Amino acid sequence: MIIGSYVRHYEKVSSTNTVALAMLREGKPSEGTVITASFQDSGRGQPGNSWESEPGSNLLMSVILYPVMVKPWEQFIISRMISLAVHDLVSLHTPDATIKWPNDIYVRDDKIAGILIENSIMGKTLGSTVAGIGLNVNQTVFRSDAPNPVSLASVTGTAHDLPAITGKLTELIDSRYGMILRGETAALEKDYQEVLYKAGTWHHYRDSHGVFEGLIDRVKPDGMLVMRKRNGETAEYAFKEVDYIL
Repeated sequence: MIIGSYVRHYEKVSSTNTVALAMLREGKPSEGTVITASFQDSGRGQPGNSWESEPGSNLLMSVILYPVMVKPWEQFIISRMISLAVHDLVSLHTPDATIKWPNDIYVRDDKIAGILIENSIMGKTLGSTVAGIGLNVNQTVFRSDAPNPVSLASVTGTAHDLPAITGKLTELIDSRYGMILRGETAALEKDYQEVLYKAGTWHHYRDSHGVFEGLIDRVKPDGMLVMRKRNGETAEYAFKEVDYIL
């Protein structure tokens, strides 16, 4: 087992990704090193976003990887892999989990987990990856202006053993990372497509031209979202170029 080869827990950090990146600057931690925290005072989401988490209630984790077999233009496979592992975990507790492109985990129309992938490039390969995960587990009251947070506790109606949830996610990430190591990228792409939020159904979106009705066709290996429009056009979007209207 690679993931969880070394685990370091903190009561309070700025963010687990910040700690992991500092460890990489200071040396070369073992691949699969996991950093967890009870509380983050500067939890980070995608650029421009923060992550709210009640102290001691949720899973806050970062994993250090050295995916040198992955080319820079293939790096979205890391995002697929991590989001599938988190989806695998949430799916153990509810049948309504999906992955909202590129890597948010949703239960029905509510966000239960966010992922922040930070890659470094070394020549023609990825040198290192820090995969940060925030999963709402036992928090039931959210005070930020996030529009649609939800947690495992609010979905299932019961509190969960946070160390057990963390241990299970570690196992699931290890399993999914093994697929990359074995070159099973096509299987990862297929699995991701099958659980993609709103895929294969008409839904309203907004891009730089305004609101439109579209149907998600697929996500390309480079992470670009391919969408069909009612007028027959096909459009491709990078992250932040199109918004779901919920």
